[in-house]
Amino acid sequence: MPPSAPGYPAPPPAQHRPAPPPPPAQQGPVPPPPPAQQGPVPPPPPAQQGPVPPPPDTTGHVPLPPGGPVAVPSAPQAAAHPDPAGTTIAVLLIGPAGAGKTSVAKYWADHRRVPTAHISLDDVREWVRSGFADPQSGWNDNSEAQYRLARRTCGFAARNFLANGISCILDDAVFPDRPVVGLGGWKRHVGPGLLPVVLLPGLDIVLERNAERSGNRRLSDEEVARIHGRMAGWYGSGLPIIDNSQIGIAETARILDDVLARSIASPPAW
Repeated sequence: MPPSAPGYPAPPPAQHRPAPPPPPAQQGPVPPPPPAQQGPVPPPPPAQQGPVPPPPDTTGHVPLPPGGPVAVPSAPQAAAHPDPAGTTIAVLLIGPAGAGKTSVAKYWADHRRVPTAHISLDDVREWVRSGFADPQSGWNDNSEAQYRLARRTCGFAARNFLANGISCILDDAVFPDRPVVGLGGWKRHVGPGLLPVVLLPGLDIVLERNAERSGNRRLSDEEVARIHGRMAGWYGSGLPIIDNSQIGIAETARILDDVLARSIASPPAW
């Protein structure tokens, strides 16, 4: 503002006016809220169908490696593990009825330092209850089919055990004059790394042991003699043979370890 001219009084100073008060609140009743929606409440959406996967650490859902054919150990592997007592292996114990295959196989499996399973062909064959084809009643297509099915089932079991770090020993009366069905079948079912060993005592011993059996596992003396005669064909086959005529189960199992150590170092050709 310019200064006052001479002879004129100065204008009065500006005065501050108070702000006007806010308008009074509206008087009267507060309107009620809108009414809630009438009618039934819709149901929640259905839960997703299908099995619920278990948590990864739930007991009973442990993933297992699939079983594959057992390979022949390489030279470095054989040199690194010459002791069969601490090696994961698959053994096929061959012999006639009354040779003591089952007893030796059980004892050997019980006394190893690594987990080991005993897989008995006769036990698996006798899983068939109704319709069981007993060879003592006459060898026919049904008994042949059940034997082959039992061998294949034992082979699957052996491969699964071995794939999960468990050794196994199988016992079977494999005849040398039927290579396709006998050793050839076991090689197909388990793999070329299977180690066959023949248990072959004298005829008088198998006749004596067979006489102590009962049920459908006891054969006639004529049948035992016929089977034992066919088993003699293993001599000269190149497979290791143990004559356990005069030795007990524990000593036979110890000799079996020695034989397997040599087989691991130099697998037999079969």
